[in-house]
Amino acid sequence: MPLREHDPELYAALERERQRQSEGVELIPSENYVSGSVLEAMGSILTNKYSEGYPGRRYYGGNENVDDIERLAQERAKQLFGVPHANVQPYSGSPANFAVYFAICQPGDPIMGQNLPDGGHLTHGWNVSVSGTYYRSVPYHVKPDGYIDFDEVWRLAREHRPRLIWCGATAYVREFPFEDFSKVADEVGAYFAADIAHIAGLVIGGVHKSPTLYAHIITTTTHKTLRGPRGAMVMVTERGLQKDPDLAQKIDRAVFPGLQGGPHDHTTAAIAVALSEAMRPEFKAYAAQVVRNAKALAEALMAQGFRLVTGGTDNHMLLVDLTPTGPGRGIFMQEALDRVGLTVNKNTIPGEPSSPFYPSGIRLGTPAATTRGMREPEMERIAEWMATVRDRIASFELPKDRDERNRVLSEFRAAIEKDQRLIQMREEVREWAKGFLVPGIN
Repeated sequence: MPLREHDPELYAALERERQRQSEGVELIPSENYVSGSVLEAMGSILTNKYSEGYPGRRYYGGNENVDDIERLAQERAKQLFGVPHANVQPYSGSPANFAVYFAICQPGDPIMGQNLPDGGHLTHGWNVSVSGTYYRSVPYHVKPDGYIDFDEVWRLAREHRPRLIWCGATAYVREFPFEDFSKVADEVGAYFAADIAHIAGLVIGGVHKSPTLYAHIITTTTHKTLRGPRGAMVMVTERGLQKDPDLAQKIDRAVFPGLQGGPHDHTTAAIAVALSEAMRPEFKAYAAQVVRNAKALAEALMAQGFRLVTGGTDNHMLLVDLTPTGPGRGIFMQEALDRVGLTVNKNTIPGEPSSPFYPSGIRLGTPAATTRGMREPEMERIAEWMATVRDRIASFELPKDRDERNRVLSEFRAAIEKDQRLIQMREEVREWAKGFLVPGIN
């Protein structure tokens, strides 16, 4: 029975989401569109199978075809990233990172990662995460200009002698200095893990330096710039095996049975498809265009008077500092842009004067827009719309008092719903966006 007949309520929600994706512009840098082939693999009969273990070493029968699929994904990952070992079973990026901890650390070990408000990731030692409570987190920061403070990295590493050092972030707009981290890790005897969840597709496309020659372990999600399903991988490099010949086995045991049960075989198949797509010449062209679009958007936004952290970008992502119009304005900008069909996310900025709940910046990027065929001229138009939205909401400020804050936010939300210019812009964005097809949807 077709879904629309079997569950019309759910089907209606899916259709509304299909419409939202087609009639708006996705600018969240961690989101992208997958191909019809990836969707086909994700929705395949592999969801029926259970496959605890690894190829050739399963705890269930009937896995001969699953073994072939998982080996295919492993070999493609190894080829693309130039590594001797790849585990494609992690359910997502956070479990992949926790597998690294479980493989090489003991509770209480010192670890280093980029501070979350400075653009780092929750699993790199933030205090509300397992990574920041089971291990002794020593975060490093960025300088006032937004670049990683390597004087601090060296000082902290020599002082605390961490077991594990992370390089990777959710809101860092410059190229990661993998070689510098490698030197730090070597001096203090630490494992060096590169979390390239955001930039994996850029690495494959040759527009961002690869960590393969410098890191011991590489983790990544398989969506974002890689344009695959919502899964993850943990890879061990030659340097990692030189440091510990058993590291690959330790990683595998950490993923299963240490942290997970049976892998999601339909996701493994979709990862294999995405990796196959990333091997094609057109993927390199895509990755290069992502970066060109990000640089064009950065220039256009600055021309419209926006302040950008570091004054630009090296990758797919931009971080807009809204403090010139007051602290805590990220939520206003996110919701007003959403009202017109431009989807971004509020985000902290270095030296955040407000809070993670009401931050002073927004984070945006170009992977999804580029997948739809948008180029530099479209980035200029997006910047113009964003400037208009900024000006329409300029009168709203975030109060410090919580009760007063709730009142102002309620008034703001009511105002943007009835603002005639924003209503007009929503129609402009909708009609414009329809001209750019969404893979797997249109």
